[in-house]
Amino acid sequence: MEPIKKWLSENPTLYNVFKYILLVAFVLILIQLIRRFLRKQVTDTSLRYKSQKGIEIIGYIVLILLSLSYFTGSIKDFTLAIGLFTAGIAFTLQELILSIAGSLYIFIVKVYKPGDRIEINGIKGDVIDVDSIYTTMMEIGQWVSSDNYSGRIVKLSNAFVFKGPIYNYSQDFPFIWDEFNLPIKYGSDMELAKSIVIKIASETLSEYTTNSKSQWKEVVNKYYIEDAMVDPTLAITLTDNWIQFNLRYIVDYKKRRFTKHSLNDKIHAEVEKSKGKVVLASTTLELIKIPELKVNIKRNTKNEI
Repeated sequence: MEPIKKWLSENPTLYNVFKYILLVAFVLILIQLIRRFLRKQVTDTSLRYKSQKGIEIIGYIVLILLSLSYFTGSIKDFTLAIGLFTAGIAFTLQELILSIAGSLYIFIVKVYKPGDRIEINGIKGDVIDVDSIYTTMMEIGQWVSSDNYSGRIVKLSNAFVFKGPIYNYSQDFPFIWDEFNLPIKYGSDMELAKSIVIKIASETLSEYTTNSKSQWKEVVNKYYIEDAMVDPTLAITLTDNWIQFNLRYIVDYKKRRFTKHSLNDKIHAEVEKSKGKVVLASTTLELIKIPELKVNIKRNTKNEI
């Protein structure tokens, strides 16, 4: 121990740096212990999450205050050591530093928050946690059709907020536009078909349409964006095989699959009630001409022995 004490007394700068690192490590370990205690003791999910985040933020504030107070008055002694230390950290921990900067950017600018549905770096899901380094999401899609959970929890570096676009399904305007096509057979009662589709869409989507109108006005006032049609709209296209109805409508971003199912089911039921006046089309093949085939059959009348 004596040689170590002597070496530390001869190198006060390194001793102070080592002492500072121990203090930082102690604070970080204390934060984790308190978070673990809260995780076990607090039963309410929302309160547990907020309390853990609060402890984490308080811990970082303590670290900042500790650093300022530790270096105050002795900054001259640490100029070279801190300079070299900072340069080494910046070079070796670029991604970590960028992730921490990304977390500050997420919280300050409010890019997204827990509960939002986002798509970032090609990954789509619901945000379930945002910490100082990672964003944690419950993944949707991939091998699962539509907007259903795949069951995988994805951790994504916060640095990605600086590297590409972020698609937020729920911020400011928690609705999305969706559409689907209906093939109507030629010869069907077009006016009846249009009235069936529009009536069912208006009745099924009335709540979404009403709620979205007021929120869309706020979006128009906040951003430089033109007004848009939120009521269900129907567009008709003539194709080689059928008359294509394209229904476009607005829906809650979490209920897209169920709403599409409900619309299809109700429209199909009404079409069946029309007793043939409206018929859903299917792919058909029409044979224009069958080529003539000439077959010559020769019979052998000789008896072979």
